[in-house]
Amino acid sequence: MTEAGGEGQPAGTASTGPGTRPGTPPVFVSYASQDAAVVNLVVEALERQGLKCWVAPRDVIAGEFYGDAIVRAIDAAQVLVLLLSKSSAASPHILREVERASSKSHPVISLRIDRAPLPAGLEYFLNTSQWLDASDGELDRAFPKLGDAVRNALTGIVASSTPSTSADARAPHKSAPRLGTTRQRAFAVVAAVIVAALAFVTVDKFWLSKHVATEHPASTAASNALNATVAPAAISDKSVAVLPFLDMSEKRDQEYFSDGLSEELIDMLTKIPDLRVPARTSSFYFKGKSEDIPTIAKRLMVANVLEGSVRKSGNHLRVTAQLVRADNGYHLWSETYDRQLDDIFKVQDEIATAVVGALKLKLFAEPTAADRQTTIPEAYNQYLIGRHLLSGSDWAVDRSAAEAFKRAVDLDPKYAPAWAGLAEATYNASQVAASVPEYTAMGQEALAAADKAIALRPDLADGYIARGFVRAWIQFDFQGAGQDLRRALALEPENPHVLSTYANSVLMPNGRLDESVSTVEHALRVDPLNADTWRRLGVEQYFRGDYHAAREALQRALEINPQQSNTAAFLGFTFLVAGDPASALPLSQRATIELFRQQGAALAEHDLGHATVAQHRLDEMIAKDADGGAYQIAEVFAWWGDNDKAIQWLERAYVQHDGGLAGVKVDPLLKRLRLDPRYKTILRKMNLPE
Repeated sequence: MTEAGGEGQPAGTASTGPGTRPGTPPVFVSYASQDAAVVNLVVEALERQGLKCWVAPRDVIAGEFYGDAIVRAIDAAQVLVLLLSKSSAASPHILREVERASSKSHPVISLRIDRAPLPAGLEYFLNTSQWLDASDGELDRAFPKLGDAVRNALTGIVASSTPSTSADARAPHKSAPRLGTTRQRAFAVVAAVIVAALAFVTVDKFWLSKHVATEHPASTAASNALNATVAPAAISDKSVAVLPFLDMSEKRDQEYFSDGLSEELIDMLTKIPDLRVPARTSSFYFKGKSEDIPTIAKRLMVANVLEGSVRKSGNHLRVTAQLVRADNGYHLWSETYDRQLDDIFKVQDEIATAVVGALKLKLFAEPTAADRQTTIPEAYNQYLIGRHLLSGSDWAVDRSAAEAFKRAVDLDPKYAPAWAGLAEATYNASQVAASVPEYTAMGQEALAAADKAIALRPDLADGYIARGFVRAWIQFDFQGAGQDLRRALALEPENPHVLSTYANSVLMPNGRLDESVSTVEHALRVDPLNADTWRRLGVEQYFRGDYHAAREALQRALEINPQQSNTAAFLGFTFLVAGDPASALPLSQRATIELFRQQGAALAEHDLGHATVAQHRLDEMIAKDADGGAYQIAEVFAWWGDNDKAIQWLERAYVQHDGGLAGVKVDPLLKRLRLDPRYKTILRKMNLPE
């Protein structure tokens, strides 16, 4: 099941209640994956009250069928707690869970967390449900009542304080369907049963037949993300997703080459007017997953899919490609190319031209990869190795990527894309430099490589992207970065990497948050499954003060990729600055890097009145992360109101070129510093407006 599959739920010890299967807790918690952050708090609150819960995916046993585990847990439970929201109300999987619980005569207790109207199907099954309303965001106040309601249901005692189950009390919103006359009531029941039956037929195949697969919660997040306001309104026939080509080489050791070919085709097709092409991150999201073509196309909102394979042996190359219409599986075009490696660019041109022809696009010129070519096959090979290494998330590995790009430019000193790759990889590798001098030296190397790329090909966006990033984050030259990135946008206006870099490196540091948010949303329309870009949108919304929108975006980022370094910490910050440190604390502890876990604890524990614990966490930050976390230490001191130490650590962060400083003008954690003249001095040193 996908909808109820959050990640990172608090650990609990299962207990056995009367009538339950041994080891199964008596409370089953049903929720939509978009609400995973809230359900963590609900489960934690119930288990603190001694009410053991079963929640997916925490309590799914490794190797167990996901759908089977859900069914058995519902059957064995005694009470179902439903986290009722806009997302869960729209989910057929939630309807299926509630219907299953109702068929077993299990009480259903609904905790309403927003004011979304309730569909008729759910209203039918919840018409005897107890309702608790936390739509005002006051979850803490609702938790004791929720615990009482669950205990009453488990013991069969209806306390006098039990919420009314009248139609008025049940309705979660004024616009929710209501049951009226006997005739209307009978019609509503029949309609609801039909809805439930349809949901069972359409969902059961997918839900109960799927094996345990960790990608499903993220896949659901991906689907939901595409329905957000950043997604296109309709699927155009002039749209195609390029899936990663399969490596069919004998030793399966040419993945970097097959991935590189796919990425190059994406780059080429993206430049074709009126053709919508999802970016690499979104198309590659499905690599290694079992989704079929119609499902992938729906999630990427395209009408067509280009897929293929690569078999490389020595200098011989066989490339097979086919263009498929997603809704009916019709093959619009297919071809196999048996060539020498020297002809790889010609193959790319022919594939792109064939796609254009099959989709009946009108062009002034045939698509070509001429601006990205080299006449030396091994230089191209090293370039693809560098791109493959750079596509990961390990900055230490980017040293190896830089070495590959260096080999490429040594072989072909006029290979502009390789110079741009060298600039990007060198900058990334500088993030794990052993000292400030080494960091500064690597920054200069990155800048020189970017300058070389631009000098060789001033009509290529790659060099401007790399130089803009280096100027912003190493030199704090946000004006120069803006010039470079606007030039890159003029060359590639739909490039999501350029869009998000421009937002993150120019607009946000200068406090232009409305523009920054709209620019990131533009990037997500092209690259809807990019967890980093969803994270960026969440951070920008948090800086802007729209905490609800920030939480939605950050949660989507975590659903797509739960292993992001500080996304969970920022999710916690949205609660902290809103005055809810109790909610902020457990969320911050889901960060995957210790620095951010320590920071989140220092901030939240302080606001909870646990001064000793907070000081201990800050002391650990200073002991372990003074060189790499100076900005985060400054944030803690600023939030605590110690302006002197906050300024000292900001100065240290400036000397160390701490990347966090890019947000110094808009950071809510620094709000107590805004009137301090020393804070304004730092802004001036960073070339930012006061």
